[in-house]
Amino acid sequence: MAITTHDTETDVQDRAILVSLVTDKIKRTGIDPELSLQELVQLAETAGVEVLDVLRQNKETPDSRWFIGKGKVEELRMAADALGANTAIFDQELSGAQVRNLEEALDLKIIDRTQLILDIFAGRAKTREGIIQVELAQLSYLLPRLSGQGKNLSRLGGGIGTRGPGESKLETDRRHIRDRITELKRQLDEVVKTRELHRERRRKAGAVQVALVGYTNAGKSTLLKQLTDADVYIENQLFATLDPTSRVLELAGGKEVVLTDTVGFIQNLPHDLVASFRATLEEVNEANLVLHVVDASSPMREEQMEIVQSILQDLGASGTPQIVLFNKIDLCQPEQLEMLPTGTGYLKISAFNSEDLTRITEMIADELAGDTLNFRIPGDRGDISSLLYRVGEVLETTYDENDVLYNVRLNKEDYEKWGYMLADFVDQQ
Repeated sequence: MAITTHDTETDVQDRAILVSLVTDKIKRTGIDPELSLQELVQLAETAGVEVLDVLRQNKETPDSRWFIGKGKVEELRMAADALGANTAIFDQELSGAQVRNLEEALDLKIIDRTQLILDIFAGRAKTREGIIQVELAQLSYLLPRLSGQGKNLSRLGGGIGTRGPGESKLETDRRHIRDRITELKRQLDEVVKTRELHRERRRKAGAVQVALVGYTNAGKSTLLKQLTDADVYIENQLFATLDPTSRVLELAGGKEVVLTDTVGFIQNLPHDLVASFRATLEEVNEANLVLHVVDASSPMREEQMEIVQSILQDLGASGTPQIVLFNKIDLCQPEQLEMLPTGTGYLKISAFNSEDLTRITEMIADELAGDTLNFRIPGDRGDISSLLYRVGEVLETTYDENDVLYNVRLNKEDYEKWGYMLADFVDQQ
C-alpha cells in the first residue's frame, strides 16, 4: 500500500511517471538501462510513490535545458495530464537549472534518482548519527541546486523530496545552509570519535569482527537475526535498515565473534551519501572477515556483486578475507542455482534454513582458524587466559602445578596483533 502524506486541506499522494534517458555514455559503461529502471521502480515504491507509467528516450547526450528532448517533454506533459500524475522521477541526476526548467514546462514535482535515494534514507534514519548523516548528504546535494528548487520548496504538503531538512532550512540563503553543513560536520566528527573509541575498545578486548555487506535487500539483516537472535528491523524493501548493528555470534568450539550488519549498497549510490556514511561504512575496514551476502534470485545478481566489490575497493576493504553467501536459494529456479559459483569461499544458503546457518558458522570458524599453538599461563594471569578464549579457539586445557596449559588454534593475523601480550607465554616443549 502506498504511503500518503498530508496537505493542509487534503491527503496528497505522489503519483509519478518515471523517466529514463539512455545516452551513448551510458551504453559505453555496460549498465543495463532496463535493469536500472526496474530498480528505480523499486525505489519509488519504497518511498511510497504510486508509479503510473514509464517513459524512455535514447539520445546521444542529455539536453542542457530539459535533460530529455523537447518532444519528450511534451510527451511527458501529455502523459501526466492523462494519468493525473503530480510527479516525474528521472533515473539520472539532474542539474538545478534542468529541474527548474522542467517544473516550469510541466508543472510537476521533479525528482531525480539521487534525491529519491536521499529521501528514502531520510525516512529510515532513526539514530542521531543516521539523522545527521542523511541531513548532511541532503544539504550537500541541494546546495549547488538551490536555484532549481523553487517550486519544490514552495509546494504545500509532503511526499518525496520534502523529508529531512524541511522547507524552512532549504529556503534560507546559501550562507545559512553552509553554516548548517559546518555544524552537522562538527556533530558528525563527535559521533565519529565515539565510534572510534568503541572500535578501540573492541580491539583491546581482542574481539574478532565479521562484517555483513551486500546489495540492499540481499537479506543481511535477516541473516544477522537468524544467526544471533538479534532484535533488528526486517522488511522486504530497499534500505530497510541504515544503522550498523553488532551482535555476538558464537562459533563451534565456543569462540565468539562480533557480527556487524552494515547499510546496503546500491547502483549509483549518491556520492554525498557515501561521504556522509563513510564513518559507518568504515566498520568494514575493521573486520577480520567480510561476509558478502548476495540475493541469488535477483536477475541483477552479477551486476550487484560488481557494485559491492567496487564500493569495498573504494573503502579500502577489498583485501579483507571474504566469504560470498548466495542467499535466497529457496527462491531460485534450478537453472539459476546451476549458474552460481562453487568451491572455496562460496556458499549457497537460505537464511531460514538451520542447516545452512550451521554451515555458515563452520565456514567462518574455518576461515578464521589458524595454526595450533601451546601456551603455558600462570594461574594468576587470568587476563591472558581470557584473551586466548577471545582471540583463538581453545582446543584443550590441562593443569601443571601452578600453570594452565592451553592448546589453541590461532590465526596468523590475530597472533601478529596480540603477539606482544602472548609471545612470552608460548610453550616451546
